[in-house]
Amino acid sequence: MEPLPVEFYARDTVTVARELLGTLLVHITAEGTTVGKIVETEAYLQGDPACHAARGMTPRNSVMFGPPGRAYVYFTYGMHYCFNVVTAAEGVGEAVLIRAVEPLVGIDLMRQRRGRERLHELCAGPARLVQAFGITKEHNKTDLTRGPLFIAPAPDEPPEIFTTTRIGIKEGADLPLRFYIKGNKFISKK
Repeated sequence: MEPLPVEFYARDTVTVARELLGTLLVHITAEGTTVGKIVETEAYLQGDPACHAARGMTPRNSVMFGPPGRAYVYFTYGMHYCFNVVTAAEGVGEAVLIRAVEPLVGIDLMRQRRGRERLHELCAGPARLVQAFGITKEHNKTDLTRGPLFIAPAPDEPPEIFTTTRIGIKEGADLPLRFYIKGNKFISKK
């Protein structure tokens, strides 16, 4: 599996959020390799009030301003990390939150990291998938075009996509910027 090139990420953020569906999130670690199909994403745009870059660049969100194809990992609610993919042109603060992944490879390792047995509970939600994949704050700013944490092209035909509003936010909650594979049982919430 080869990582997606930087050109994939250096495009319109909504397009990238949609086209990430069906691609493979891969993390190769000393503990083992985990792979999952991305089944749910949310786009965060620079002018969007829910976007971390809405008020400009800060030390926390600076990675969102580029270059594209980097990981933006941040701590939220005082207890969880979330994994985002930086998109758009350098200088534009945008990213795609990876909300849910369908586990494919390294399921026993994911179960160990999560302390859960049920397959659906491993990666159905942004905090869950970060824990299952062993993604930490040290992965912030990682170049996703080089590995060992990367996203590989979709092995299947483009999926049927359902578009809806984002969840877990107050501002900008009415914007239709959440995308998921229609009928997939591993999404975080219908």
